[in-house]
Amino acid sequence: MKKKFIKYALLMVSVCTLSATVVSCGDDKNDVNNPIIDPSQTSDLDYSSAYAEQWANYMVTVSNLLKEDANTLYNQWNNGYANTFKNHNTTEYKSAIDCVDQIFEGCIDIAGEVGDTKIGDPYSKYTAGNKTEALYAVESWYSWHSRDDYRNNIYSIRNAYYGSRDGSINSNSLSALLAKKNATLDTEAKEKIAAAADAIYAITQPFRNNINTTETVAAMNACADLVNFIEQELKPYFDTNINDDATLDPIVKQYVDAVVLPTYKELAEKNAALDTAVRAFKASPSNANFSACAQAWLDARAPWEQSEAFLFGPVDELGLDPNMDSWPLDQSQIVQILKSQDFSNLNWKEGESDDKIESAQSLRGFHTLEFLIFKDGKARTVK
Repeated sequence: MKKKFIKYALLMVSVCTLSATVVSCGDDKNDVNNPIIDPSQTSDLDYSSAYAEQWANYMVTVSNLLKEDANTLYNQWNNGYANTFKNHNTTEYKSAIDCVDQIFEGCIDIAGEVGDTKIGDPYSKYTAGNKTEALYAVESWYSWHSRDDYRNNIYSIRNAYYGSRDGSINSNSLSALLAKKNATLDTEAKEKIAAAADAIYAITQPFRNNINTTETVAAMNACADLVNFIEQELKPYFDTNINDDATLDPIVKQYVDAVVLPTYKELAEKNAALDTAVRAFKASPSNANFSACAQAWLDARAPWEQSEAFLFGPVDELGLDPNMDSWPLDQSQIVQILKSQDFSNLNWKEGESDDKIESAQSLRGFHTLEFLIFKDGKARTVK
């Protein structure tokens, strides 16, 4: 998740009433000749047959961009970067231990982001008295999928360490290798990973309604423990004691071939299926097709979140992370695009200003599509 710190004046729309479960602004007051809701009420925006075509056009535009970005990411790894990483003969990766260090750094980064930003930022805002701001800081709150996202982020660490995607420990994995050298340290690593995943899922669903809880604090602490362990114990042990190419090359190969490539392949496939579901909705808007879009979004979301321990290489260099996963959104501008149908603002070119690029990225990706498909944790309905 590439978090864009857009001014909260753009994100935090007018809120008429705020309960523990729903943000609501009452009845919409739309001109029948201009049915798009006023930008100040975007948190309560409902799909309507009065602007069904505009809504579906935006959904298709975003789902197509997601499909293209997912394909680019897989193809970049499959057609070159995978071998570059495994062969480690570049200025960036000169040895297998450089690659292992990159694996650990990716795990440290996402564990820290989950604890400090994804969970910690809403918690800090809430406990400081900024409750509305805290609600809007929660990633994936339209779908109420936050806990699953965060746990999948921890699973991305597990997968990197286990050399598999199903929770089994491959013989050519960091875990299996460490178990032979220092079984106690390996056991602690597995326990820390499991503790973080379990603590996150112990938060009552949805997270946005349970920010200020003991479970939230426990999840933040478990993520911090995992960061400190990898940073201070796991990575230094490998750097000092297990750092030769002959030993580590099979580990790096297994990581790429059994974790990274299959994750990105599934991401491409699931986003293609999501695009198909969205186009079916455009052709025939119905509650059933809205629900199909919601399920396809959830299916596509999982491999993305399970890739966040390896946000290096093409996903970083090509700007694909913020393209696909910027948060928070600029909801006011999303409504303006619904009105104007000018989708050129979703695209950017290399060399453009950071503001232009970030603005474009905040109007596309998983969360824009989530906003268009979900409301209050459920698929939207046709009205």
